Amino acid sequence: MGSEEDSPVMKTVKGAVMGLASGTILGTFVATWHNVSRVERHVALPALIRTLKMCGSYGVTFAALGGLQHGVEQLVQRQRKKRDYVNGAIGAFVAGAAYGYRGRSIQSAIITGSGLAFINTALYNCRNTTKVDNGKEYYAYTTEKKPAH
Repeated sequence: MGSEEDSPVMKTVKGAVMGLASGTILGTFVATWHNVSRVERHVALPALIRTLKMCGSYGVTFAALGGLQHGVEQLVQRQRKKRDYVNGAIGAFVAGAAYGYRGRSIQSAIITGSGLAFINTALYNCRNTTKVDNGKEYYAYTTEKKPAH
């Protein structure tokens, strides 16, 4: 079962599901920040429908970005036969470029893709430098006995 969870398809699905969850949460926050029109102030249903539409829109967008980023990362990893930050940077660039190209501008696609690739690389490098195994075990409590007074 361990190999099924680490398959490229499963990692892509996990990326899409995490994107859906985080996008839906972000959509909820963004929907509450918008001013409600005077007509909708005392009527709950139109405001609820608007909130659900925004949650769905953000959720689907983030799911597509997460799935695309992880899918491309897995394809690049399979082709290069290496597992390093370059795979994630290429996946993030493709996902960012796809998102940036929604405005039909190649310049915004390149800028958005480069930004996501930079953030992905920075997070990858931070994650790897903070998890260095130096052979010591750290406990939440002390294992040494205190000297008696």
